[in-house]
This record gives sequence, structure tokens and C-alpha cells, in this order.
Amino acid sequence: MPSPSSVAAASVGPVTPHLFEPTPARPLRAKHTLHEAHTRVVPHRHPWAQLAWSATGVMRITAGRGTYLVPPSRAVWIPPGIEHAVTVVESAEMRTLYLHQPGGRCGPGKPKAKSRSQVDADWQRCRVLEVSELLRALMLALPHAPDGGMPPSEAELQREKLIAPLLADELRRAAPVPLGVALPDDRRLRTLCETVLDDPTRHVTLSDWVRDVGASERTVARLFREQLGTSFGQWRQQVLLARALTLAARKTPMGEIAAELGYASPSAFSAMVRRTFGAPPSSLFGSARGALVGNALGAKAAASGAT
Repeated sequence: MPSPSSVAAASVGPVTPHLFEPTPARPLRAKHTLHEAHTRVVPHRHPWAQLAWSATGVMRITAGRGTYLVPPSRAVWIPPGIEHAVTVVESAEMRTLYLHQPGGRCGPGKPKAKSRSQVDADWQRCRVLEVSELLRALMLALPHAPDGGMPPSEAELQREKLIAPLLADELRRAAPVPLGVALPDDRRLRTLCETVLDDPTRHVTLSDWVRDVGASERTVARLFREQLGTSFGQWRQQVLLARALTLAARKTPMGEIAAELGYASPSAFSAMVRRTFGAPPSSLFGSARGALVGNALGAKAAASGAT
């Protein structure tokens, strides 16, 4: 099987976002698209907020100064105006949510527990969120017909008005997940980072990686400290954890995950996860395993209801 980096990506533009523009009258809109593996949606931005989620498959979202591998158990929040791109790792059924943001506000729903300014600050940056069973069901149920065609019926609009506030409230309650990989501004370092993201197990040491990009190990190590505030080894560890989450969503046994990521044994991989998160792999990846089955069944039910 060819490595991900050896397969040419087909680039496409953003899929008609203007036909799903959220408004004060319809503040939460949904879009349904199917993408084949290795498709790349070129960088673009919107004046509204977005939640990127795939009911099936895996995608990589690059937004702001981070990149995120997203299986069905996770979603990525993208604030208004943030440039983002999508790379489809595995053929994906995407359910994109667009959210109208009133002036001076950022985020879904109405803040309760903390002050509004603090809640808004939390939502003014990209974040990975855990997708609950309820959030998943609501995203699948929200109508996703585009503008420009036959106007929605009164029943469809009423259904959207009932689902949207509950969906926004459930999204506001979604637990943030400390997974994401920072990306640098320096072009030389960014090229190396994107090469590692495409095929993180091709090499292990920085000296091997720098030979591929024609830079000195000393220069690259310095750039990692200056641009990302971390070492190459620590940064690559985050890449491997993101890849492990994707494998777990496919119900891959933990022993196979450890082997695929280059660990000598499951216990060595488990020790790394414990050092990083203070919890065993079962705690970190358990919800990803269950979500894959739930998403597949939900997508099948939604497809049946549409025919």
C-alpha cells in the first residue's frame, strides 16, 4: 500500500458555502458533502463560525497555526475569519455546521457557567471537541438543503428551529480535547512539519528527517524551539497521538496501533500516553472506538430516511 505522501491529492475549492450562509433568521445551517480519500479542499475562510465533522471517514483540518486529525468521535471548531483547509485522509461523509455570530459574540448558544467574555475567549480559537451521542444525532437530523433551490417547507423550517437551539446548547457543552498539532510560520520548518504529518513513521530521528528537506539538524532544532516552543521529538509525539486516535476510531487493536506507530510494544506506547496525558490509552481513545459504530449506524439511518 502506498504511503499517504505518495498519493497525489485532488484539490477542490470550497463547496458552495454561500448557499448555506447562516443568518439571524436561520442562525445554524448544515451542509452535507461526500469526499473521496486524498481530496484537498484549498485554503479558504468564512465570515461565520464553522464546526467541521465527518460522520464517517477521517479528515485533517489545518486552521490558523494548528492541524487536527479528525475521526467521527471529534469535531473542530473554527471561528469566523480563520483560514482553513481540509485534507480527506479516508473517504468522508462531512456534515459541516455554519453558525451565525451576532456582533460582539463568538461561540454557540448562550454562556452560563462563566462570564460571557471568558466563554467568548474560549471560542475565539480553534478547538477540538468531543462529539457526544446527542450532538451526533442532532447534526445528522438537521436539514441540509442549500439555498437557491426549492424553498424549504414550513415543516422543514419548523424542524430546523426546534433542532438548532438544542444543537447549539449541546455544542456549547462539548468537552474540549487536548489534541492538535501546532504549525510554524517559517516556510522551511512548515514544509518539514507537513511532510511528517503525511507519513509520521517514515523516520524517527530529526537527523533523518532533515535530509529529506535539505536543512541542517541544528537549524531545524532551533526553529522548533523558536517557532513552536518545543523539541522535534515532543512535536512528533503529538502527531503520533493524533494518528493513534484515528486508528482507534477504526477499532484497531491497541497492539496494532503501537506497532504501526513504531513502538516496540503496547506497554511502551501506553507509557508514552500516560506521560503525556496522565491517563491510559483506554481513557483517551475509548470514546473514539464506540463513536465509529454509532456514526456508521446514524449515517445509514439518515440515508434511509432521505430515500
